[in-house]
Amino acid sequence: MADADGRPNVLLVLTDQERYDYSAPDGPPVETETVDRLSSEGMRFERAFTPISICTSARASLLTGRFPHGHGMLNNSHEADAIRPNLPEGLPTFSEALAEAGYDLTYTGKWHVGRDQRPENVGFSYLGGSDEHHDPDLDEKFREYREELGVSPDVDLEDEIYTRGGKEAGTLVAAETPVDVEATRNYFLAERTIDAIEAHATGDREEPFFHRADFYGPHHPYVVPEPYASMYDPDEIERPESYAETYDGKPRVHENFLHYRGVAGFDWDTWAEAIAKYRGFVTMIDDQLERILEALEEHGLADETAVVHASDHGDFVGGHRQFNKGPLMYDDTYRIPLQVRWPGVVEPGSVCEAPVHLHDLAATFLEMGDVAVPESFDSRSLVPLLENAGDAPASWPGSVFAQYHGDEFGLYTQRMVRTDRYKYVYNGPDVDELYDLEADPAELRNLIDHPGYEDARREMRNRLVEWMEETEDPNRKWVSDVLAD
Repeated sequence: MADADGRPNVLLVLTDQERYDYSAPDGPPVETETVDRLSSEGMRFERAFTPISICTSARASLLTGRFPHGHGMLNNSHEADAIRPNLPEGLPTFSEALAEAGYDLTYTGKWHVGRDQRPENVGFSYLGGSDEHHDPDLDEKFREYREELGVSPDVDLEDEIYTRGGKEAGTLVAAETPVDVEATRNYFLAERTIDAIEAHATGDREEPFFHRADFYGPHHPYVVPEPYASMYDPDEIERPESYAETYDGKPRVHENFLHYRGVAGFDWDTWAEAIAKYRGFVTMIDDQLERILEALEEHGLADETAVVHASDHGDFVGGHRQFNKGPLMYDDTYRIPLQVRWPGVVEPGSVCEAPVHLHDLAATFLEMGDVAVPESFDSRSLVPLLENAGDAPASWPGSVFAQYHGDEFGLYTQRMVRTDRYKYVYNGPDVDELYDLEADPAELRNLIDHPGYEDARREMRNRLVEWMEETEDPNRKWVSDVLAD
């Protein structure tokens, strides 16, 4: 169904809070056969990063091609303390531009970009599957689907793990559900996505399609059915190197977050149980992705469809002994998986080591669709990397830039710049951070005051200031003054 000019169909599969290392070749032993297949048939990005580790903010960046300070959605839209409940009116999005250029856009799954806005407001036809917590009024199709299966909305979970010592005061972290896989939201999302693929394949439109499938997972609670609930043995899970975190020399908020998230009392056995469920969740979604790719093949669309897999951000899952995410700019939550299979364009099995951002996909999709990129976008199209086996042009930046503005914990200004060797984190109210990722990939030793890293500290500060200037960060003036040596 690619059009006469060769514009491809695009299938974007966005997971929610998926770690980079779980599908990396040298990562933990997690079964991700389908994502591995995308890597072998396309390109895997080794250094892809989210611009911010907050759901609404990252998703808004993906839509608008802008860093969070550019679109204003600085924290989650569903909370009472949301800085903005909706995207500003009139802000260009890649989806609206594709729709105007003739693409048929459909969407399934999690939205979580605005309280009152919907995917329809930015060019998509919404096909259902949202979750009740973040998008309570968006869709009832999953509830109706479970009713048709005869599944009660209230089921008794097993092997539950809660923060703060129990169900009364805590948050559900992980559990096993007794329902069949077919009754899970992720299976339902795959079904609706397969329906969309079939509709695109059998319709009478000549224009290409863009389908976005947003899985609600492996975000907590890590609630999975068999066979995924027991797929990974907690006794065989090795502690991540960062589990040895002492918080010595780190910003105070890092240790505070153990108590804020309610996991200060978790021992390794508890974490191992939670990690096992998280890994099962990752594999369950991977299996649903396989069903989707099979549908593309069955309908003869695989060769003319670019498939993109990414995540809005990562998850600690016990890394640094932390749960969820927050004002801790470690690779656990900022580094994301990114695979692109584009038959006839991307060399199978290629690997890109150039640093890229999640919201670079916004400009990428527009170039794929032969649409001009709005001047408001901060993103760079990945098409030159995709067309050249991952080799970056000389002008490509050697670092990525990220930020954090606070979530329900309250405002906490941070900026981060990361190269292949170093990471520098500016923490407004506390000590800054500098990590030598070559010597300390677990980011355990803060070298901000180490005399042997004075040159590295100066270089990274300069890089950070350059990023803030380039993106017109509103804090660029006073942060630049603070960082001046």
